[in-house]
Amino acid sequence: MPSLTRKMTKTGTRLRVLATFAAAASLTLALSGCTKLETHSPSSVRNAADASATEAGTGAGAKGAQARAGGLGTVDCAHTKCIALTFDAGPSENSARLLDILKEKQVPATFFLLGKRHIDTYPELVRRMSEEGHEVASHTWTHKILTDADPDEIRDELERPNKEIERLTGKRPTLMRPPQGRTDDTVHDICRELGLAEVLWSVTAKDYKTNDSDLITERVLDQSSRDGIILLHDIYDGTVPAVPGIIDALKKRGYVFVTVPQLMAPGKAEPGKVYR
Repeated sequence: MPSLTRKMTKTGTRLRVLATFAAAASLTLALSGCTKLETHSPSSVRNAADASATEAGTGAGAKGAQARAGGLGTVDCAHTKCIALTFDAGPSENSARLLDILKEKQVPATFFLLGKRHIDTYPELVRRMSEEGHEVASHTWTHKILTDADPDEIRDELERPNKEIERLTGKRPTLMRPPQGRTDDTVHDICRELGLAEVLWSVTAKDYKTNDSDLITERVLDQSSRDGIILLHDIYDGTVPAVPGIIDALKKRGYVFVTVPQLMAPGKAEPGKVYR
């Protein structure tokens, strides 16, 4: 098995020090300002929406809600084994190849994009992500740890990528992923103010620690389950080559790939709340 990553892309190297501290342990966060992080599962969002529709007597149905959610095709995740691929910290020099793979496999993804040296460096890839049916979301402007920032800094870190993504795609993001998964009550409040829901993950390959594509694939497959949210980073050399194998193996297991909003439909992520 290859040793830990020695050679990273220039983009990946800039983030490696920050990313080293991000791990699956983030899923059991005990964060400053939050003794216990309250999170919501995709199934709970769907169930709440179905209950509300039944109570209201509307009976809109999940399929119609999925169609409104956008993305490649429609699917009812209440009756289908769905899973979501998400990619952090792009766009990068690897993103065009990733988009080619997703297009070939007819798989939608959710991209949590960084601003500085990413959105502003690859605007054409941001547009392409949106045009090809992927969900485009925010991962802040500079990857600043939001729990270490004051409210004005947090607001700026979130507003700058929102404005650029909206300028490039015509759509304002409704989702964000906090760097390293670190969040607290102040972040929740500002996200609520800005109309953003926070999305964490349930599957991590720790691809910031290895360029071994086989190992990345193995880690994803070992952790994947229904309604899973897979965290990957297309800035690292070993990740994009692992994606075709991950997709093919999960399809063989009966999974259907959806975006994060599709995973929750007919429900919808609410600003200021955290999902995984």
